[in-house]
This record gives sequence, C-alpha cells and structure tokens, in this order.
Amino acid sequence: MHTKGKRIKVFSGNANHDLAKAICGELGIPLGDSVVKTFSDGEISVNINETVRGVDVFVVQSFSIPHVNDYLMELLITIDALKRASAGRITAVVPYYGYARQDRKAKARDPISAKLVANLITAAGADRVLTMDLHASQIQGYFDIPLDHLIGVPILAEYFKSLNIEDLVVVSPDLGSVTRTRDFSYKLGAPIAIVDKRRPMANVSEIMNIIGDINGKNVILIDDMIDTAGTIVNAAKALRELGAKDVYACCTHGVFSGPALTRIKESIIKELVVLDTIDLSDEMRSLDNITTLSVAPIFAESIRRIFNNDSVSKLFD
Repeated sequence: MHTKGKRIKVFSGNANHDLAKAICGELGIPLGDSVVKTFSDGEISVNINETVRGVDVFVVQSFSIPHVNDYLMELLITIDALKRASAGRITAVVPYYGYARQDRKAKARDPISAKLVANLITAAGADRVLTMDLHASQIQGYFDIPLDHLIGVPILAEYFKSLNIEDLVVVSPDLGSVTRTRDFSYKLGAPIAIVDKRRPMANVSEIMNIIGDINGKNVILIDDMIDTAGTIVNAAKALRELGAKDVYACCTHGVFSGPALTRIKESIIKELVVLDTIDLSDEMRSLDNITTLSVAPIFAESIRRIFNNDSVSKLFD
C-alpha cells in the first residue's frame, strides 16, 4: 500500500504471528521480513532483512503467555533495530498490553509496572502506540507519545446481535466493568446486572451477591480479559443457581493461564467468545464452547488511518 509518496511495512514478533499476517492480508501487503530468535543463553536476537529507511513501520506484538517477558523484550529490541536502521516512524501495535493490572500502588512499596513498560517502549524508540482495551484506561496517560486506544465491544456486540438471543441480560462480573457492560448492553438493547465479588487474594474471587434481575433470563458476562477464569466461571455458576437460563461469556483478551483451560471446559458456560489479541493455545482452541473473533480488520483500518494521517476515533462514531 503506497500513499502520498510514503511507504508502509508491518513486522511481527513471535507473540501473535497469525494476527500480524491477517492484518497484512487486510492491508494487501506482505508481512515484513524479519527473524526474531533466542540464543542458547536466553538472549533475544532480531534481524530485519529488508530496508526500512524512511518507511512508516508498524510492529505487531502482544505481551502474553507463555513468554510475557520475552515478548516484551522482542518488541523493545525490534524497535531499537528499526530505529537504528533509520525507519521514518515506528508504531508499536500492542493488541494486548501486559502488566496493565499493575497500574497503581495498591499497598506500600508496590511498583507501577504499567508505567515502567510505557517508559521502556518510549525509550526504545517508538513514536506511537496502537493498542486495544487497556485494563486501566489511565494507562493512556502513562505514555509521552501518541496512543490510539481501540475498543473490542463493537466486535463482540455485532456477533451476539447475530445470535438473536431472547430474554437477554448483560452481566458485569465486577463493579469495575460496569462502564464496559453498559456500553455493550446499549448496543444489544438489553438491561444489565452486576456481580458483587471480593478478592481475598490475587487470582482468587468469591461471589457475594447479584445486583439485578436475571431469573429466567439468558445472560452474557462481559469482561476485558479472562486470566485464570475463576471470576467468570464462578459468576456463571452463581447466575445459574439464581435462576439464569443459558450463560454466555465474552472478553477482549483471552489470557487463559494456569487452571483456565480446565475451569472453562468444566463450566456451565454455553459459549465463550474471545478476540484474537492473544494467540490461543491449540488446547484452548479445541474446546467446544470457545469462539474466536478476529481483530485484524479493525487493526488494519487503524493502521491505514494512522499511515494516512486520518482520524482513528472516527472508527467508533
């Protein structure tokens, strides 16, 4: 794709190569020729095998399992390599921004790792960041470079609209997800309910109460991410016990670490819909109740708009 005398190239780390290729397919360009590998001592090596001088470059890389820190380093080293090769502008395309849950000091002597990662990306030489559904929206302000923040709700809402589910209630799995849930419910024309939960420790949740009427209703649980799946599975169980009929769930980021596979497989969730910001394992893909939707079209359109200096926010008008 050539516009206004400029050139565009898209490169990828090892975190989500299939998504990068899908984005390139939407743009009608080949994926950039690069090799990212690990030496026997664990150090990461990056080779850019084509010229990028003066080119508008986009690097697609999520920080996700199974190698969160390696994927972060791959991005930083790739950006450095491109900067030293005289790339015109470098945009870090981070579909899933890891460390986003460490966005504040919850207790004394806590790090704010989300800010540290932002500093690292900037220091490496990125000129811009493109990401989706940050766990904490204030992370946008952690960057001293432009950041475009995409939203996954429209993709999820469009899918569930196509199912024509009757007697529907959209449920927030916790108080922190109410704004996202309200936006999602508005697009579906459905009422909302809220799960009141507490966390006695990290990655452990206990359901205390359900706020709203879900008796005899089909429900959709929506969250920005699912990690160990404890919250979503416990919420689904509680909703069923309180009279809900079919329980669906959806999220933007399917982290799916630890016991997530077993929990989801054994849960009463009829269908779990997840976007492909993170490359799912073959085991997760094989589950009968998992549906994956692609974010490649919206990322490709955003890249096209950034390249042409057009508005990205118009995508959500």
